[in-house]
Amino acid sequence: MKHWVKQSFSILNQNRSLNNKSPVAIFDSGIGGLTVARRLHSLLPGEQIIYFGDTARVPYGTKSHQIIRQYATQIASFLVKFNPKIIIIACHSVSSLGRSFLERRFSDFVFFDVIQPSVKEAIRVTKNRKIGIIGTPATIASNSYPANIKRFDEGIRVYQKACPLLVPLVEEGWFDTDVTCEIVRHYLIDLLDRDIDTLVLGCTHYPLLKKSIEKIVGSSVHLVDASDATGKAVKEFLTDTGLLNSKEPKPPVLYFSDFPEYRRKIMLNFWNNRQLIIKKVNIERRCDV
Repeated sequence: MKHWVKQSFSILNQNRSLNNKSPVAIFDSGIGGLTVARRLHSLLPGEQIIYFGDTARVPYGTKSHQIIRQYATQIASFLVKFNPKIIIIACHSVSSLGRSFLERRFSDFVFFDVIQPSVKEAIRVTKNRKIGIIGTPATIASNSYPANIKRFDEGIRVYQKACPLLVPLVEEGWFDTDVTCEIVRHYLIDLLDRDIDTLVLGCTHYPLLKKSIEKIVGSSVHLVDASDATGKAVKEFLTDTGLLNSKEPKPPVLYFSDFPEYRRKIMLNFWNNRQLIIKKVNIERRCDV
């Protein structure tokens, strides 16, 4: 981690003018990445958070690799205009398929993903060395989680399950309904039969379904939430690079590609904060709507 921090800080210093007041950018396919933004805002209230949720084109996890990279490039092109300290890819589908692509395309910027922190946390907490992964079809098909876990410990058994219906449930605000619980049960039954003791929520939408998931897995299975693991990793990075801003709290600025009124209510209830600055933007035309 320390070597990577030095390399990243060197890139930042050589190519751009940054200071601790520069913002932290976060993006996701929809509202799920707000779990990461909220956790980061809680850990680092002095940071100016710029968030983009592509709610007009969610979900990403059922789309082709080419389209996912295309959308991620459009979002990154929008976010780099704010000259952020880092860009957090709070979307597992993009983290799995597009991080290296974005790093090559936007070589002056440092990207964080949500997979590496989750992998390290899962390895740390498992006792029986059997880890389950749930995610979108794109994330599961990429095999990113098993590959990264095996890179650290080849003896750990990893079991995966694609859960394509969970993101739409979150986007519609169906967090803890009977229907949601039954769908979650359907997806998790095979993993539970494998005797997993750790379950990675491999999509930033999934922490919003924690109550439903906990009803199915019980207290014996540890849930790994990418928002917490990523928040801690970002705090460590900003501290080590001297870019941490510990001044007065700042309200997050949230951009969405589409934002109907019912979704505003869902989002505000989730964040429990009416001080948010919310804007709608068309990144395909790169102009405000």
